[in-house]
This record gives sequence, structure tokens and C-alpha cells, in this order.
Amino acid sequence: MVYWLSVFVVYCCLRLFFGLEIYGKKAIPSRGPFILASNHLSNFDPPLLAVGSPRRICFLAKEELFSNSLFRFYLRSVGAIPLKRYQTDIKALRLALKILRQKPLLVFPQGTRSRSLDESLAGIGFLAKKAGVPVVVARIWGTDNVLPQGKILPCFCKLKVKFGRVEGIEQADSYEQITAKVVAAIKNLTI
Repeated sequence: MVYWLSVFVVYCCLRLFFGLEIYGKKAIPSRGPFILASNHLSNFDPPLLAVGSPRRICFLAKEELFSNSLFRFYLRSVGAIPLKRYQTDIKALRLALKILRQKPLLVFPQGTRSRSLDESLAGIGFLAKKAGVPVVVARIWGTDNVLPQGKILPCFCKLKVKFGRVEGIEQADSYEQITAKVVAAIKNLTI
């Protein structure tokens, strides 16, 4: 209930104030688990991707966001999983794999907000290989201008998101090879 209410409110705001455009929704499977991998420009990205997806998505979020008890309650109610950054968080990875048995999961290959995908981590490759689920990619434009790092109030500009599928992931691929294919697929999305 909280998830879909949040999606509705965010959708109305994004369409009204930011002229949100969504492309490629057909790339999202109508059922079954999948990994959604996207570039990560801003804190605005997870809500934008939730709005863009016709399916409910769980997501990994930095552990620091869970320090406030009210915000922690909200994040958990919308499907966020706390993740310790800058180290291997076995507990979060196990929970992510458990979720991927039944539901979609959003992962940012960069591990943090960045304009460049060139320093993506192999965690996306690990999850894709271990879970054996399809990988859907998304590319976001504009959120770095809406809510730049260090800003509290948004600036109003056009937002766009496009979804696509990753083809050619083989079981024999290493985590790094899978990550490279995912990153290439995100970079190749254009409008």
C-alpha cells in the first residue's frame, strides 16, 4: 500500500514539475524476478525508476539512510534493503539473492552516485550469475540537475528514463564480464 501510494504521488510530481518521459517499458518482464540495473546520478533515481516500472521493485540502499527510525520504517515498507558500502556485505547479498527468487531488485552498478559508469563494481555480475535471472537496464537523464549532491531543494528540469534488456550473458561469464555487459547495455541506451 505504502509503495503504490508513494509511486502515485511521485509520478504526479514528476509529470507535473519535471515533464517525465519514460521509454522502453516493454523491456520489463510482466512476471518473475529480474535485476534492474541503472546509472545513478542522484538520490532522485530510485523513486524515478519505481515510477517508470509497472512492477514493484525492491532495492538496495546505503545503510546510512536507515539511521532515522521514521525514515527506516518508510524505506523498509517500500522494499529497501540496507547495504554497507565500501565492504562486502554478505547479509545484504544473501537477502538480495533471496528476494531475486521471487521479485525484481534494483541495483546501481556504480555503488554510489556518479556520472561515470566506468568504475562499476562486480556486485551486479555476482547477483546476476548467482540468481540466474534476466537483467533489465535503465538509463536516466536529468536527475543530476534536479537534485545535485549537496542540494536540499530541487531545481526544475526535464527528466527521462529508458529501459532495455541485456543480451548475451552466459553462465560461463565471470562477474566482471557480466558487469561489463550490463554497463555497456546501459551506455548504449539512447533516446
